[in-house]
Amino acid sequence: MSDENEKVRHGDGWAVANLDDLGEGPGFRKIRPALGVTAFGVNAIVLPPSYATGMHFHDEQEELYFLHAGRVSIEFGDGTVQELDPGGLAWVDAPIPRRLRNLSDSEDAVYVVVGGKDGYVGGTGT
Repeated sequence: MSDENEKVRHGDGWAVANLDDLGEGPGFRKIRPALGVTAFGVNAIVLPPSYATGMHFHDEQEELYFLHAGRVSIEFGDGTVQELDPGGLAWVDAPIPRRLRNLSDSEDAVYVVVGGKDGYVGGTGT
């Protein structure tokens, strides 16, 4: 598999990169196409200080959010707001509206979001 980004390293059945290899500045860092992931969606998002995403939902795909850096709030469609610190996790079912907000007025927040549908397919993990 060829990749325009020479910093992404590929082998037979694997790929390795650093988040900084996938872009710069705020916005989406497209992990799935860069690393060749096909079984689920995955992106990293860099939120600038005080920025909030739009409220959104999905027709089919549930999402898991992992906060890597910074501090964010996640607001759900019922008005509930939860705050996440680095290492924080949030799962959201597909039809539930959600919005993330960077709670810092001076530093970026960075989170990874994984999306998929139809559940666990087996293996040694739980």
